Amino acid sequence: MVITDHNFAGEDFERAAAEQLGADFQVYDVATEADAEAAVRDADIALVNFAPMTAKVLEAMSPGAVVIRYGIGYDNVDLDAATRLGIRVCNIPDYGADTVADHTVTCVLTLLRKIQHFDRAIRRGEWPSAPELAPIRSMAETTVGLLGTGRIGQAVARRLAPFGFEVIAYDPYAKPDDLADSPITLVELDELFRRSHVLSLHAPATPETTGIINARNLAAMPAGALLVNTSRGALVDQDALLDALDSGHLAGAALDVFQPEPLPVDHPLRSQPNTVLTPHAAFYSEKSIRDLQRLAAEEAARAGRGEPLRCPIN
Repeated sequence: MVITDHNFAGEDFERAAAEQLGADFQVYDVATEADAEAAVRDADIALVNFAPMTAKVLEAMSPGAVVIRYGIGYDNVDLDAATRLGIRVCNIPDYGADTVADHTVTCVLTLLRKIQHFDRAIRRGEWPSAPELAPIRSMAETTVGLLGTGRIGQAVARRLAPFGFEVIAYDPYAKPDDLADSPITLVELDELFRRSHVLSLHAPATPETTGIINARNLAAMPAGALLVNTSRGALVDQDALLDALDSGHLAGAALDVFQPEPLPVDHPLRSQPNTVLTPHAAFYSEKSIRDLQRLAAEEAARAGRGEPLRCPIN
């Protein structure tokens, strides 16, 4: 049992699982394909954060091995190769939905109330009146659109509803009955862009969603709209986003994820005044990290005992 890479304070849950299984246990900090291949060679269980789990890396693992992705997304795992090799892959989709939703709603409210602009003006020695930063839209007159209605999207909607927002969403896999107790109204994709004063992204990076926030779709949004992305950087064409911000068509964007990461130090998004940027931190709280490691360790124990996995992907 190996951990290819992580950024946690320790590995108590994982070590305990390995001890229960009587398994050898190694912790690495790999970033390259070559180092990942060496780390997982002959491993039966690999717990993976951002290490590149390519076909070459997966081929080095033991037959019937299991890869456990720390988190929801699994973009760094070659799923087709894993399936071909008979390697099971699973994720931890439910460890931090509430924490990401909290971060998302914080971004929505910050952008809408223009908190960042007031803060920066005061720090410059200014004392702006509220009308100087107009328009500032009331929450009751604001429609928030969600791209995706999974755990996080629904948690965001529940947090927004008490403020008086109208919440609409596009999700080709959702059915109205699934959202019967939710404040969400399902709409088609074109309507989502056309009506969203604030658009919040909650979709995985797939061939269908990669680059979905492009020049055409941004242009379809209302003038002065806002974008929030706590999902995957690949969903956004960052050049198109910069153009929309520079032209003023978009009034602002709050981004927690980028393509690539880390965002290059000279990237123009860093100096764009109408952005709020966080370093892929939406997932983090003390509780969410404890839950992530505990759930991953429990999945590793199931894998080692030959039991069905809780959250298989392939």
